[in-house]
Amino acid sequence: MAEFTDALKTASSGMQAQAMRLRYTSENIANADTPGYRRKLMSFEAEMMRGRPSGSVTAGPVTLDQSTLPRIHDPSHPMADESGYFDGSNVDLVMEIADAREAQRSYEANLKMFDQVRKMSSSLMDLLKK
Repeated sequence: MAEFTDALKTASSGMQAQAMRLRYTSENIANADTPGYRRKLMSFEAEMMRGRPSGSVTAGPVTLDQSTLPRIHDPSHPMADESGYFDGSNVDLVMEIADAREAQRSYEANLKMFDQVRKMSSSLMDLLKK
């Protein structure tokens, strides 16, 4: 039964990490037009158990994309400097939508794995009852 528990933990950690990834992706999309906003990036880290990888993952620290912000010329903008320029956002909507779809599909794959393990565990319990 420990194998079932480990598999459920692995699938659950994957779903939690992908949910966090979707959260940051949606924050990036929401702030795509915010002047000076830097895209949030996150990584995944493998969890260790007794010095070995357990198969589970956690969301790593959030970092900000350090690529240069585009300079936008709009003298009427309240944040424009004396030359009429202000820093835009470095969020690329196409990239964010692709990341969101990838995170959604990864979440769904982990959910299917979770459901499959649950069904196998239930079937095993039914066999043991007989």
